Amino acid sequence: MRPFRHAGIGLMLGVMEDIGNAERVELMQRLVALEVEHRDLDAVIHRLAEHSGHDQLQLTRLKRRKLLLKDQISRLQRQIDPDVLA
Repeated sequence: MRPFRHAGIGLMLGVMEDIGNAERVELMQRLVALEVEHRDLDAVIHRLAEHSGHDQLQLTRLKRRKLLLKDQISRLQRQIDPDVLA
């Protein structure tokens, strides 16, 4: 089976490892939501950093949240397709 790329997610269609179809769909929906939040947070961080009067504490908290999202995205990618490195 050839890899299929969709919304930044590398998936193998038709591969049902240890999870069922409904659970796989739920995980994929959660993954897309996290990726959107990560991208939006990145844009906010860039806008905030551009302004000289930005709140450094808020910027640090946003960066921490972005890293947590990245970790969650990686975990979900491994759950969805454990054979592909996330």
